[in-house]
Amino acid sequence: MNKSRPQGTSTIVLNKKARHDFALEDRFEAGLVLEGWEVKSLRAGRVQLRDAYVILKNGEAWLLGATITPLPSASTHIEPDPQRTRKLLLHGDEIARLIGAVERKGYALVATAMYWKKGRAKLELALAKGKKAHDKRAATHDREWEREQRRLLKSRSR
Repeated sequence: MNKSRPQGTSTIVLNKKARHDFALEDRFEAGLVLEGWEVKSLRAGRVQLRDAYVILKNGEAWLLGATITPLPSASTHIEPDPQRTRKLLLHGDEIARLIGAVERKGYALVATAMYWKKGRAKLELALAKGKKAHDKRAATHDREWEREQRRLLKSRSR
């Protein structure tokens, strides 16, 4: 997780699968255009980012694949759509940079986290390159080796 995030934020959901499946590089913070029932569901923690990704169309960023499950007490006069396409709020220069990376360099845009910041829902998205199967195994092996090293050092220091 990005450690430089300011105090006063609280995480709603993390996309742990993104770290496993992709090599994450640059990270961006985007606002979300939400409906009232979606905000209530976010506060209740009823959101899933596992298959969420971002597309860039007509100079705008859109979040696809994120599921926000409506609460049973959602309003009766609307028909909530849990997987609707949601608009992301980014600055123009950020969108231009993302378009360049996605179209020319072959990156994907993956949603990595959703959190509250000053009372507003924010989405952290990352430029990502897909990992091959052998890269995933190597990362798992390295993680297990580091864990083993810490365990050995801890037992020696006693």
